[in-house]
Amino acid sequence: MSESIRADGRDANQLRPLRFQNHIAPYAAGSTLIEWGSTRVICGVTIEESVPRWMKEQKVEGGWITAEYSMLPYSTLTRKPRDISKGKLDGRSSEIQRLIGRSIRAAIDLEKLGARTICVDCDVLQADGGTRTAAITGAFVALSLAVKKLIAEKKISASPILAGVAAVSVGIVMGKPLLDLCYTEDVAASVDMNLVMNSNGEFIELQGSGEEATFSDTQLAELLALGKIGIKDLLAAQQLAISQG
Repeated sequence: MSESIRADGRDANQLRPLRFQNHIAPYAAGSTLIEWGSTRVICGVTIEESVPRWMKEQKVEGGWITAEYSMLPYSTLTRKPRDISKGKLDGRSSEIQRLIGRSIRAAIDLEKLGARTICVDCDVLQADGGTRTAAITGAFVALSLAVKKLIAEKKISASPILAGVAAVSVGIVMGKPLLDLCYTEDVAASVDMNLVMNSNGEFIELQGSGEEATFSDTQLAELLALGKIGIKDLLAAQQLAISQG
């Protein structure tokens, strides 16, 4: 890897090619296939006209959003057994689906949603780094399409969406801060970070750590600046996909 150009020819501040294929799951209220570099994730939203029991018991007004995440067996170079075959959800998948749920809930006024539950399902078809950021970014598109359907069916009178939400990875590879790590960069990174932000420029979540390494205030600032560039591009791509949906 040179100082200015990466193995796949991108600049340090450049996203991998991004494409959304909407309505990939016709029975879902909203769905999209996000193709981000060689990573592929199907994001589908279904809507249940009820809320979890704990909301009823605690008399919590409004609705709820929950998420599930899974990697299909053929999504990686070596077959990944389904969680059901192990009898439990693995720790990584559990962590990621909680992250997706938190991120998408931050996009919605749950009271305006009404007494219904939005279920977000993210299934990884092919993994080449950034599956959690792709899942969040695609899930917002699927959510927006589902909200359009709710409005068209007159189940809600106005959109409950507060702001757009997108996520991207950044990291330090061979001493250089990079945006949107592919798998080979991810495994070589000395520092790895995921950013989730909204279209108001606010952070929803930051996940960062050194891999047997440390990073300075200056490097953190560089990573955040790169991440903000990526989020801006992702939000624009999302809005284009939603407008075409």
